[in-house]
Amino acid sequence: MSNMRRRYRIIFLFFGSMATVILVLLAIFYQPDIPVDALKTRYALSPSQFTLVHGMSTHFRDEGSQTDSIPLVLLHGTSSSLLTWDACAKAWKNKHRIVRMDLPGFGLTGPHPNNDYSIDAYVDFLEKFLRDRNISQCYLAGNSLGGLIAYTYAARFPFQVKKLILIDAAGYPIEHAKGSLAFKLGKIPVIKNLLTVITPSSIVRKSLEDAYGNTSLVTDALVEQYRDMACREGNREALLQRLQTDQKGDTTIVSQLNQPTLILWGEQDQLIPVANAYKFQRDVPQDTLVVFSGVGHVPMEERPEQVAPVVLHFLNHFSWTE
Repeated sequence: MSNMRRRYRIIFLFFGSMATVILVLLAIFYQPDIPVDALKTRYALSPSQFTLVHGMSTHFRDEGSQTDSIPLVLLHGTSSSLLTWDACAKAWKNKHRIVRMDLPGFGLTGPHPNNDYSIDAYVDFLEKFLRDRNISQCYLAGNSLGGLIAYTYAARFPFQVKKLILIDAAGYPIEHAKGSLAFKLGKIPVIKNLLTVITPSSIVRKSLEDAYGNTSLVTDALVEQYRDMACREGNREALLQRLQTDQKGDTTIVSQLNQPTLILWGEQDQLIPVANAYKFQRDVPQDTLVVFSGVGHVPMEERPEQVAPVVLHFLNHFSWTE
């Protein structure tokens, strides 16, 4: 009987300690959702626009020459936003029309009304967005999750994608990766639910440092930007739902891609190791691969001065007859 009481006491102490930890975390790090209208005053200045896509007020930017009939469309990755392309878009818009948007569940666009974060839902969203913008053909670039969406879209609508750019793209199984702290926490019971109401800057900073090769480039302003976007009303719940959704890509379609494809990768990517770049290179019929030394998961954000000219050359000069 005494052993049973001892067990109950241990269980009681354990759950009591857990409850205390949770209350302390809430007291220190509680962060309510930030209303989207408050964020618009800072992050939706010109040339930002909004358009309704599948019931979502979708944040996008359409820059450069509007007479360019084949724009470059940019897709960001998980927990990111169209802002990840800022430096490269600035370099590209003098040569091309540049279109980018906040994908459902992220940035100022916010949650999908049906909580559908499957790849098919993202592809359907992209098709509706492009159709509404009267874009019948484009160059399509995507980073991480955006890369998975991009090549899935290109396989499904081959005549609508003239050239494809995959930057540290998701899709293939990931092996021997360090991973992101935020993503790891988002899969732990109890802790993951706490992440809907607490978003410490320290976790945001560590997650960004996991994504960068050169961690000195992770500034206070960058941490604040990512934290603001994470706390946009509904985005934290959307991220947890997306992390529970099967995001494995159908890599059998990679060998069916018929577009000229540029594969860019950061050699120091800790989230999707550079080994996966060579899997794409192996399977894509028409491709060229560029690996950036000392760079992490978001080369276009970390080293835009290297990424921008490579992409411009690919768009303006590269052909398979060279």
